Amino acid sequence: MKCKVCSREAQSQSEYCELHEKAYQSIRQKFEVWKKASGVEWKEYLKEIAKNPLTGTWAREVAENLLSKEA
Repeated sequence: MKCKVCSREAQSQSEYCELHEKAYQSIRQKFEVWKKASGVEWKEYLKEIAKNPLTGTWAREVAENLLSKEA
């Protein structure tokens, strides 16, 4: 299977390649911290990640991909 973001080979049991999977896991883990601190919801959190100029490329691409699924 191919990565949903970049068409590289996806890891087994994942929609993402190794690099995008690491970014996805980081996004998921950090969401819990953000949610406790600010009460932000998942979709709003993803929007913040996608528009933040300090967000890394891999994380931004994953956030945008997840947002496109939500639409």
